Amino acid sequence: MQALAFSRFTRYFIEVSKHGSIRKAAEAIHVSPSAIDRQLLTAEEVLGVPLFERLPSGLRLTAAGELLLASVRSWTKDYDRMTSQIDDLVGLRRGHVRLAVVDALSKGFIPRAITAMRRDYPGITFDISVLDNVNIGEAIDRGEVDFGLVINPQSTRDLSIRSFIDIGLGFIAPNGHPLDTLEETRFSTCLDYPIVAPTEPLALCEQVKALCAATGITLKPVTSSDNIQMIKSLVVEGSGVGVLTSLDVMEEVRAGLLSFTRISDPVIRPMVLAVCVNRARQLSQAAQLSLDHIERQLRQAETIQNGPPHQSIAEGDVP
Repeated sequence: MQALAFSRFTRYFIEVSKHGSIRKAAEAIHVSPSAIDRQLLTAEEVLGVPLFERLPSGLRLTAAGELLLASVRSWTKDYDRMTSQIDDLVGLRRGHVRLAVVDALSKGFIPRAITAMRRDYPGITFDISVLDNVNIGEAIDRGEVDFGLVINPQSTRDLSIRSFIDIGLGFIAPNGHPLDTLEETRFSTCLDYPIVAPTEPLALCEQVKALCAATGITLKPVTSSDNIQMIKSLVVEGSGVGVLTSLDVMEEVRAGLLSFTRISDPVIRPMVLAVCVNRARQLSQAAQLSLDHIERQLRQAETIQNGPPHQSIAEGDVP
């Protein structure tokens, strides 16, 4: 019973820490604010110290609260790891897998891969976070996820690359557009059509800037956006030709909604999508099964985009 009470308090405490508000935390986890407040007050009474400063703008962790939050997160990770190891010991193909992916993977082969895993191993559950590149790398380093799929990962002491595929930059256009018939073209083609351009903080903006600098072309988009889905929708509706990566439009090309024409200028270097893990952590059986399955799906995705896959790099090397 005490363990159950602590588990409940842990959930409430983490949510209030994240939202800085009992009301917002209650809305996020569908619990009454009074139940959360009661748990916090009881914990503060038992510990003999306040965990939060009650401010007009909301709740802020005290020094004691910061210490408790770090301990609670560590306890939660250790508990998840322990239950996965127990499952492994008894040979059960069940467990909980945590992974993080970039927004471009929120549709397509990742949802298909997870659905296939759930069909083959119904005892495995998943927690999928959609984050930006930096946050995925940090989540892997901190052990908050079992593995992640990252664009152009930066090498760190704990980050190890298991496998990767190239993702090229190119123009996207509706089917029937003149670019539809071309496999590749130079960046200067952007002068011939109205352009829907990406803006910061999208990772591909650095490549677009490099192309502009190398070619002396000043991009004059008719529309721009920091959202990949918005760029694709604008192109589908006929606003212009978009500039995105092959990964961003893989599903639309597969469905026949858009075409992708790779930009062939030699100055451009392909980005990579990498499967990354924490080299210091041992994956549970469920996480290893899931990672192997997703790597197979990734190789199939590369074949669809680029033909036969290139020779893979050694684990841990950053391309």
